[in-house]
Amino acid sequence: MNSRLFGVGAVLSVLAVVGGPAVPASSAPPSKTVGALPLGPADLTETRTTQQLQPGVTLTRIVRGADTPALAWTVEVSIPGGAGSPDPDAPPSALNDHASADDLAAHLREHGFEARAEAVTTQATADFAGGTLGWRVRVGEFGSQSAATAERTRLRTAGYTGAAVYRGWDGEPTDRGPWRIDVLTIDPHRFHGALRASYGPDLENRETTSQLVAAAGATAGVNAGFFVLDPKAGAPGDPAGVGVYDGRLLSEPVSGRPSLVIHDSGSRTGIVRLTWQGELSGPGASLPLDGINRVPGLIRNCGGTADDTPTSLPLHDATCTDDDELVAFTPEFGQRTPSGDGVEAVLDRHGKVLEVRSPRGGSLPEGGSSVQATGRYVSQLTELAQTGRQLRMRAALKDSHGRAVSPSPSTSILNGGPELVRDGRTRVTVAADGMVQPGNPSFYYGWVHKRNPRTLAGVDAAGRTVLVTADGRSTGALGLSIPESAAVAKALGLRDDLDGGGSTTMVAGGGVINAPSDATGERPVGDALLVLPGRK
Repeated sequence: MNSRLFGVGAVLSVLAVVGGPAVPASSAPPSKTVGALPLGPADLTETRTTQQLQPGVTLTRIVRGADTPALAWTVEVSIPGGAGSPDPDAPPSALNDHASADDLAAHLREHGFEARAEAVTTQATADFAGGTLGWRVRVGEFGSQSAATAERTRLRTAGYTGAAVYRGWDGEPTDRGPWRIDVLTIDPHRFHGALRASYGPDLENRETTSQLVAAAGATAGVNAGFFVLDPKAGAPGDPAGVGVYDGRLLSEPVSGRPSLVIHDSGSRTGIVRLTWQGELSGPGASLPLDGINRVPGLIRNCGGTADDTPTSLPLHDATCTDDDELVAFTPEFGQRTPSGDGVEAVLDRHGKVLEVRSPRGGSLPEGGSSVQATGRYVSQLTELAQTGRQLRMRAALKDSHGRAVSPSPSTSILNGGPELVRDGRTRVTVAADGMVQPGNPSFYYGWVHKRNPRTLAGVDAAGRTVLVTADGRSTGALGLSIPESAAVAKALGLRDDLDGGGSTTMVAGGGVINAPSDATGERPVGDALLVLPGRK
């Protein structure tokens, strides 16, 4: 989701790579540009091709370092991340302390492998000191992916785990690319369409960005915020952070993380850090809500309440837990609410209690809602939600200054992170936004330090909304590290980051125009940010 004035980094590939529809070029031929992107050495060739998709909406393709000679492949000895998790973006556990890395490399050499231990040093950000993250162990240098894969197979036969990696994904500033980036720019002074977020038919299921674009009849679109992928972390497709659609709060914020605020008009786009407070009230009593439209007890990306384990602070790609929760559900969640131990008060469209069911889970009446309780809240909800009683659910958003945020029906708010740029200056907040995981430097190495596909979104000094995708995880498009994402965002005038990795997708001209990195192609996502045509 990334995104919202977040740093959603992503680089787009050429259409020929993905076999998508032809994108008409502008009348001006591609040329080397002044004010080139700050990626690699200054002498790299960079071309830009721009076309108008509709009044006020332009698409620019940036290709930097297209003629770069290929780098080497190697094998990184590792333990796959996220045991049992289907998340394909889970970074591998690849870093060790110096002594352990040297010891592993020595054992590998004894078994006939050309192994070495390498220090990984990362740059500082606004709230992270940087320095040496740890040491990685690598085997060999190869001229092709197939040769590296063959060595990986030999390693596995000997009892070791490893992955073939391209040296261009390491994030070295001397690398010469190539980088492929697509940029959608929406000028509110000329734009007469609508800029809107969509999650599809319901929150709990996933659709591809192209499906969401087609269903809405949109001109273009990009993947948006972070979402649940692993069923062990909640309901797949559910936003993992704030989700406001058509002015309705349907998913609570990860407390204090940046969010992208957009309006149908394309004007007044901004990034804001949100908190929230929810309440269920009835005659003479009220109970605090823990969440909206998510599986009770599972808080993806954390940032919830003080009794959550292991933390109430943001922790990216982690799932915090809480045995005692009160979670509200609206019809937008899906056909059935989550099932499990506890109780559920089912309300009609006016807030009257129709039934209290246990175990929880089931369908909702048309236009109705429900509240599920687990743990110590079971008895409290049972006492409050007596059949026929009128209850009221309220939820309020606040910004970092404690001011109320009241979205209008033309407002969408999407989750993302980390913040990349503020007031025109680089300000990467990886620690505050949960990308620094204590005791797990491999996560930072894989998610922040190394290059990946990214999706970025923000607003420039002229008030234009800018959506960026950067392809990665290939030899033809290296992707961006988070610091590189910030540099690109600053160069383009942006402020924030949406969901990236295999989710990074841009759709225009009736098809996907970048090269999604998953082997299976375009990944189903939780929501997308759509550019809709104007009224005829």
